[in-house]
Amino acid sequence: MALPLDKPPGAPPDPLEGAAATQLGGPLTLLLSITCALAVANIYFAQPLLNSIAQSLEVAPATVGLLVAATQGGYALGLLFIVPLGDLVQRKALILAQLLLSALALAVAGAAQQWPALLGGMFLVGLLAVVVQVVVAYAAALAAPGQRGRVVGTVTSAVVLGILLARFTAGLIADLAGWRAVYFVSAGLMLVLAAVLGKAVPATDVPRLQGSYMALMRSVFGLFIREPALRLRGLFALLAFAAFSVLWTSMVLPLSAPPLSLSHTQVGLFGLAGIAGALAASRAGRWADQGLGQRVTGIALALLTLSWVPSAFAEVSLLALVAGVIILDFAVQAVHVTNQSLLFAARPGAQSRLLGAYMCFYSAGSALGAAAATQVYSRWGWPAVCLLGAVISGTAWLLWWWLCARAHENEQA
Repeated sequence: MALPLDKPPGAPPDPLEGAAATQLGGPLTLLLSITCALAVANIYFAQPLLNSIAQSLEVAPATVGLLVAATQGGYALGLLFIVPLGDLVQRKALILAQLLLSALALAVAGAAQQWPALLGGMFLVGLLAVVVQVVVAYAAALAAPGQRGRVVGTVTSAVVLGILLARFTAGLIADLAGWRAVYFVSAGLMLVLAAVLGKAVPATDVPRLQGSYMALMRSVFGLFIREPALRLRGLFALLAFAAFSVLWTSMVLPLSAPPLSLSHTQVGLFGLAGIAGALAASRAGRWADQGLGQRVTGIALALLTLSWVPSAFAEVSLLALVAGVIILDFAVQAVHVTNQSLLFAARPGAQSRLLGAYMCFYSAGSALGAAAATQVYSRWGWPAVCLLGAVISGTAWLLWWWLCARAHENEQA
């Protein structure tokens, strides 16, 4: 009942992996994970700081939201036009360059005295934050075939931790030293990471795509056409992260409204509940290494659908919401880790291009889920939001079930 990109245990080594595939140990995996967590946080720092930024620069509250859009816009462009460079140039050099430029962009954002300067700085912060995806592809290239899923799961879990903790950390630093300090501190951390990585990580020397940058970009767009597995796994990601965004975008609305009336700090603590699910999802990479990727996908999508049942009781039971958050985060990250593991195993020579193309589905799903959630809540309330999330999740599971049934029929023919 195998679908595209399944790789059974005992499959032969990837032809494009040589000695580099044995260089990834525990300390280096931890270092790359820390890099991902700190780098991805740069995208989400602004969300709890918008009010302070608006007051500081005398910007209208309705306008200051453009900071988030500018950051996400830069990130989307980086996925398409920077991440694929990992298949053309040495990934270590690319990572170090992005970290150094990120430090500069963060310093510009922190020092900005005018709104246009801050907007431009945040666009560059988002553009360069795709170093996270370059690091994920780099870790996959360094890992031996039998450990790739585990490594991808570990690094991806660190990305989720960075996202979940970014809002809390930004608020804490801003309370102590102002919103500008958040970006100056992060700029310093990027410089430290560049120095440590420059000393600690090896420079891989594996066969790469031959040709120009334009040829590279043509091959990226060609992957959407030639790789049905990319489209399939991308569709799973789009639906899963749409459901993820439906919950996290709209959850603050019922929690902040009577009778709960939680503060922003109290609402932010729900992000800590998501950490448990994110950490558990790292196990999904090990299962993918054992040839269980399709089974994990199906179970995770079923759990994603069921997670909306306890979440629907958020207005009467916070414990029920915590349970829903943990289940949803585990399910989404399990799908995400499995998707990446299977894609990397199938095309080791195109890992950066595949990841950039795949993450476009991720971004589209997140944006669509956020837009739909706020509209549905404003019209019909929290129960309708949960129904929307369950429908999106159930659609993903039905797609998986249909594909498995069709693959089974083909095996019987």
